[in-house]
Amino acid sequence: MSAPLYNKDILRLAASIPHHQRLTDPQASVEKRSPTCGSRVTVDVRMANGRVADMGLDVKACALGQASASLMAGHAIGMSAQELADARDRLTAYLAGTSEDLDFWPGLSVLAPARGYPARHASIRLGFEAIAEAARMADA
Repeated sequence: MSAPLYNKDILRLAASIPHHQRLTDPQASVEKRSPTCGSRVTVDVRMANGRVADMGLDVKACALGQASASLMAGHAIGMSAQELADARDRLTAYLAGTSEDLDFWPGLSVLAPARGYPARHASIRLGFEAIAEAARMADA
């Protein structure tokens, strides 16, 4: 926990969330909320050929939740529901301390200092949880 929890990279990501506008005609929409802090992320998706073709976000979260949603949104287009569920599960395992791997998603290492702050984990997971569920619903 020697690195600062909130640094300029996290704040930069939080201020530049891709796809930060709801879709007008999504195939699925999922809202996830952290009961701990009240952070909320809503994800809209459209799938084509089993992969995310378009997405929209509404993010009302702390800087860590915003940064995580930004990282998720920057790379989710083109991914399958299974790939997104795997990323969600791997992020959860990392935050829980059962895995040391962050290489499964570009840029996630910026969130490594938050691992030691369990109260922040739910907010960090929101975007990944929402996109995985929305993709699964739209692909069904």
